[in-house]
Amino acid sequence: MKKVFFLISIIFLFSCSITGSNNIYIDSINGNDKNSGKSKQTPWATLNNLNTLIPEPGTVIYLKSNSIFDGQIEFNYSGKNEQPITLKPYGAGKKPIINGNGEKKYTILLNNVEHIVIDGIEITNKGSQRMEARTGLTIKAENSGELNNIVIKNMVIHHVNGSLIKTDGGGSAILIRKFGEKIKSRFNGLQILNNHIYKTERNAINFRASANRNTWHPNLNVIVRNNLIENVPGDGIVIFGCDGALVEHNTLRDFPDILPDSEAAAGIWPFSSDNTIIQFNEVSGHKAKWDAQGYDSDWNSVGTIIQNNYSHDNYGGFLLVCNYGGSYKGQNNIGTLNTIIRNNLSFNDGIRPYPTSRRGIFSPTFHISGPVENTHIYNNVIIIPKKDLNIDNTLVRIDNWGGPWPIETLFENNKFYFQGEMKNQLRGRENIEFVGNMFSNKLLNSKINYISNSVLENKNFNIEKIINKFLDNNQILNK
Repeated sequence: MKKVFFLISIIFLFSCSITGSNNIYIDSINGNDKNSGKSKQTPWATLNNLNTLIPEPGTVIYLKSNSIFDGQIEFNYSGKNEQPITLKPYGAGKKPIINGNGEKKYTILLNNVEHIVIDGIEITNKGSQRMEARTGLTIKAENSGELNNIVIKNMVIHHVNGSLIKTDGGGSAILIRKFGEKIKSRFNGLQILNNHIYKTERNAINFRASANRNTWHPNLNVIVRNNLIENVPGDGIVIFGCDGALVEHNTLRDFPDILPDSEAAAGIWPFSSDNTIIQFNEVSGHKAKWDAQGYDSDWNSVGTIIQNNYSHDNYGGFLLVCNYGGSYKGQNNIGTLNTIIRNNLSFNDGIRPYPTSRRGIFSPTFHISGPVENTHIYNNVIIIPKKDLNIDNTLVRIDNWGGPWPIETLFENNKFYFQGEMKNQLRGRENIEFVGNMFSNKLLNSKINYISNSVLENKNFNIEKIINKFLDNNQILNK
């Protein structure tokens, strides 16, 4: 009896070890779908078999370097804590490519799953014509509860031709959606790291969620770090429905001017999110027909900190802080509150060379609009070379958006260098103060009290020297 028990135990242990090492290998060049797919010597050739399996936690799905696949991968299965399911390359060479070809709205789908790592894959999803809500990678939590530990890293995502119209559903390189009418749902520990995104339309990294404060259940421990985003016309990084998200060391540049006149977009911004930290990023060359600022603290967001960033050559300006008055104090809008903007460098922002369809010539360096409260803007350096006569020369614009005006806005200890004539537009101002700031010259028609601020009366400052000194001291670009 003991011998039988011993034999059964050996068989059980052997079977567990096989399951635990049940990795999958796929090689589009040398594989065959009739192989077992369980070793480098017996790889599959396509993704077809993969989408019929349910891998065990801890499984690694290996795609051979230099391979090119057509189709999609759908993750409808989860790993476990410290046993994630991983998709990654093997072998030397170029990243394996998955071309979605526009057949579905995604090339890779993570559908209500957790403990997943996607690492080092190149994906596209270009159809014969644009499609609304088309993405490269969609990560979805819907009536799923809390989903933990998803990591997207070292990816290249490009050529996704979604709609250019936001209200049609747009399109994104990476779309993260969470909704839960029956079961509150969210992501905890989602990380988007070291990815290269280019030529994805309309957006790059885009979170979507409910703004309802009565059922508030935000994503937690979200990190978006060290991504390169270029040649994307719309929104760069949008944090929606998160608490405590960290967005840092990202570079966004060269936004093409292809959005319709109806479309507003900006570089990095939270929407209906709390305690977002945006730091050590560089945003340049945004060209949306409306907004087009480098950074934004937006609708229904509380406690946003935008610090130690570099913004330059953005059509719409350096900064937008806004909230919509039409829904203010409703369940989806408690206001944009307690925003901090500090230690940032803005150079040559607010250079839109043509009129907007909404307000004509419009590209203030700072635009603060609607019911926003307690905005503190301090220790920033703003450098504005001389502008052409057909470009807006507004430094700070205060206005209302569908209702109440901004209140309790403080500009403190900032340095404003401008070579041409600049002005403020502070209509409807309430509790808007300028204290301890340095201006290279006086503003036109300004109500600023220069007793509590200083003026250099100098338009011949060395722009390059100021920029280099700021960047060296703040190490914004030391990534």
